[in-house]
Amino acid sequence: MPVFVTGAQGFVGSWITERLLDDGATVVTLLRDIVPDARFHTDGIADRCVQVRADLTDYESLTRALNEHEVKAVFHLAAQTIVGTANRSPLSTFETNIRGTYTLLEACRGLGVVAKSPIERIVVASSDKAYGNHDELPYKEDFPLQPLYPYDVSKAATDMISRSYAVTYEMPVAVTRLANIYGGGDPNRSRIVPDTILALQGGKRPVIRSDGSPERDYLYVEDAVSAYLAIAESLDERANWGRPWNAGTGTPVSVKDLVARLIAVSGHDVEPDIQGQGTPHGEIDRQFLASDAIKSELGWQPSWSLDDGLAATWKWYSEGESRQDR
Repeated sequence: MPVFVTGAQGFVGSWITERLLDDGATVVTLLRDIVPDARFHTDGIADRCVQVRADLTDYESLTRALNEHEVKAVFHLAAQTIVGTANRSPLSTFETNIRGTYTLLEACRGLGVVAKSPIERIVVASSDKAYGNHDELPYKEDFPLQPLYPYDVSKAATDMISRSYAVTYEMPVAVTRLANIYGGGDPNRSRIVPDTILALQGGKRPVIRSDGSPERDYLYVEDAVSAYLAIAESLDERANWGRPWNAGTGTPVSVKDLVARLIAVSGHDVEPDIQGQGTPHGEIDRQFLASDAIKSELGWQPSWSLDDGLAATWKWYSEGESRQDR
């Protein structure tokens, strides 16, 4: 099956692309900016894909790519994903995350109308951040989306726009709301896991920019990939068109605890440099997800414990130089 993946150069996108290729799919990816040290390139994933020059906000180029390559499935992960960047530059975040989503969905809709070759499944990445801040935890799929900050708003808009296409135009669209994903190959080094690992490998104390108390649900990237694939397969059932799906471990971990676990994995004897007070502005203090639906209905379960996932992530970064020499 020809599969179109947006955001393939990104962290989760590269892992999904690799898995699809290993499963025998023909994967078509967007090529705009080339990031040489992205896992997509260093691990040889790009060489196995069909890469097309197209911008996510360009309807004509997206339509051409989908039509010429006879795409049957779409995984939409391209986005500006950093909360701090969104706070500093909301316009570019809204442009990519919101306009990019409705442009892609409209191109998918047009393909079915004009070419009479409808796409069979479309999975769109939302986020647990789309829920905003709720006093009741864990987040459940029927909770209202009530975001306040630019990144959270952009993901909630992505979420609602995608589900509106499923309902209004009877399109096979589902939305993922996943926990904080970690693993090897994350190019956004401001995130806590790669930032901590790279500090430790450089002989420095890892920095915590809050007081260490904010809690998150951390999901290893291979478990995230299996959740995406399970959700894609669920679209064989029309009743699942337009559904959002949570996927996480259900166990929140504080930033301080996460960093302590990484220090233990590294074998270093250091203390983190706690530089913040409370929760940074634009962040939510405590978040985790209820994943009952995807477990009971789709049979998905996380396979990786946090300690095993962190160990695998440490190993990936430790082998980085030899990987890039290949």
